[in-house]
Amino acid sequence: MLKKKDKYIVAVVGATGAVGTEMIATLEQRDFPVERLRLFASERSVGKELPYKGKSVAVEELSETCFRGIDIALFSAGAERSKIWAPIAAKSGCVVVDNSSQWRMDPEVPLVVPEVNPHDLSWHKGIIANPNCSTIQMVVALKPIHDAAKIKRVVVTTFQAVSGTGKKAMDELMQQVTDLLNFRPAAHSVYPHQIAFNVLPHIDKFLENGYTKEEMKMVNETRKIMGDDSIRITATTVRVPVFRGHSESVNIETEKELTANQVRELLAQASGITVFDAPDKNVYPMPLDCDGKDDVYVGRIREDESIANGINMWVVSDNLRKGAALNAVQIAEVLIR
Repeated sequence: MLKKKDKYIVAVVGATGAVGTEMIATLEQRDFPVERLRLFASERSVGKELPYKGKSVAVEELSETCFRGIDIALFSAGAERSKIWAPIAAKSGCVVVDNSSQWRMDPEVPLVVPEVNPHDLSWHKGIIANPNCSTIQMVVALKPIHDAAKIKRVVVTTFQAVSGTGKKAMDELMQQVTDLLNFRPAAHSVYPHQIAFNVLPHIDKFLENGYTKEEMKMVNETRKIMGDDSIRITATTVRVPVFRGHSESVNIETEKELTANQVRELLAQASGITVFDAPDKNVYPMPLDCDGKDDVYVGRIREDESIANGINMWVVSDNLRKGAALNAVQIAEVLIR
């Protein structure tokens, strides 16, 4: 367990990646009580310096002993590295908040969104899992509704930005747009097809049931975070040519009837949510509105006229902030409280 201190030695593992750099920025912006910040990344990044609070911090190489003396480590280095290094960090007395998929469905590891299930942090054994970005923003919006009316079923379609794949995907989209606008053919290597001016109904690998791993992550993670295996969930996840910010069309069926206005009121009172819903004035959440913002934005709230007790809504959030870095830092904030 984490010892109470005035300030903490904090590590970011995978510090040079899109989420890693966002973690560093989030620690600074939220004035997390950092005594010393240590940064780790792959061998090719060792020695590179990254800014933090007006100073430069050099990237170090991971080793068997590097986590000694570190209080909290925020991991965003992929599942393979987390499988190896998270247990080493935990054995060194460090609490790991891991952003990869490696530990999310491990029954011994809590999967936490602070607005939804902070109580699950009480049983961690040194490793805490950060959920999938698309799951995080959805469960933040679902939680107040589930508490008020018990959700029976969720049908979600996501429209996910390329930053969810990483910096290489962002660079590829930029290059494709540049090439196409200059009448040059667009090459692709990150995705199986061109992403610029296109939509790919394909995120992660396809499974035997016809769904992708990303879609099944949303199903399984939502049930674990909400603590309710009875919720029926189906997902279609789609990659769109947006740099930053995931959007989701969410259809909910509840046991108890809720009007659209009641849902607006519930969400407006909930932590971490901004209701952005005045369609008659063209006000609804868009990725551009949410870039760099902490909240989950919800709009297009309306009753589903095709079923009893149905609600439709549109949920948007910055996938690098609330969908990854911010959620990890918020977990650390709860731990030190």
